[in-house]
Amino acid sequence: MSGPADAIGGDGHGVSLGIGEDDPHGDVIVDRLTLEDEIVRRGGDASDDVAEYALWLGDDALVLAHQLGWWISRAPELEEDIALGNIALDLLGHARSLLSYAGSASGRTEDDLAYWRGEREFRSSQLAEQPNGDYAHTIVRQLAAAVYMFDLYVRLQGSADETLSAVAAKAVKEVDYHRDHTVEWFRRLALGTDESRRRLEVALEHVWPYVGDLFRDEPLLDRLEGVAVRPSSLRPSFDAVIDALAAETGIAFPDADTAMGGGRRGQHSENLSLLLAEMQVLAREHPGASW
Repeated sequence: MSGPADAIGGDGHGVSLGIGEDDPHGDVIVDRLTLEDEIVRRGGDASDDVAEYALWLGDDALVLAHQLGWWISRAPELEEDIALGNIALDLLGHARSLLSYAGSASGRTEDDLAYWRGEREFRSSQLAEQPNGDYAHTIVRQLAAAVYMFDLYVRLQGSADETLSAVAAKAVKEVDYHRDHTVEWFRRLALGTDESRRRLEVALEHVWPYVGDLFRDEPLLDRLEGVAVRPSSLRPSFDAVIDALAAETGIAFPDADTAMGGGRRGQHSENLSLLLAEMQVLAREHPGASW
């Protein structure tokens, strides 16, 4: 009896849809991908220091992906349901590659790192864990994250580490869209109604003090010269984008360095605890489950 396997092309990487010879569209081949195919990896395993740095970036992407996923079916318009879902999937893909690489130093998988670490073991910035709040809060958080990530991945493409460079080369194209998307929404809220502007200003008061955590240099960076990007070096280009938005919209951005910070050292607020309780519950309630 024939089955799906009989439709696989000779190279083993495609599936034929079996369209008849008389069909004007001919035969169509669909690429077959596995989850492992989506992970970017070059060279060998990560060193302990590189693994720690990969956790910084991977945890930011994972936490933000989970946060944005909440908006699916709740966004202010249907197009935004789709847009935020796509951005979340992009970030989840970055997280998978980075956490997979980080785990290579200790023999752990990306799932081990995502679902079986506690709050103090996460290295995400305190910005990433700030609650979704209303849509203005999410846009303000995503604006800061996307502008920072774009500059980061532009620079990280020149890393001496082949895997980090390859992840950055893929991510920068996607984060470029994330940045444009959130900048446009910031403009819409700032220049829209009195109510949208008021909500945006409230969101800035709540979220912007945590932006400084993205740019704090840690001692780890001294051991990764030529491999990692020093966060403080990204601040001038970040500020240039924000200053241009402030001039265009007349919005006054608060001080971005008033929160204590410490996310890269495992110092987090209760927001991350609540987020992880939701994100990790299925894996912890049913360890080893598959479907």
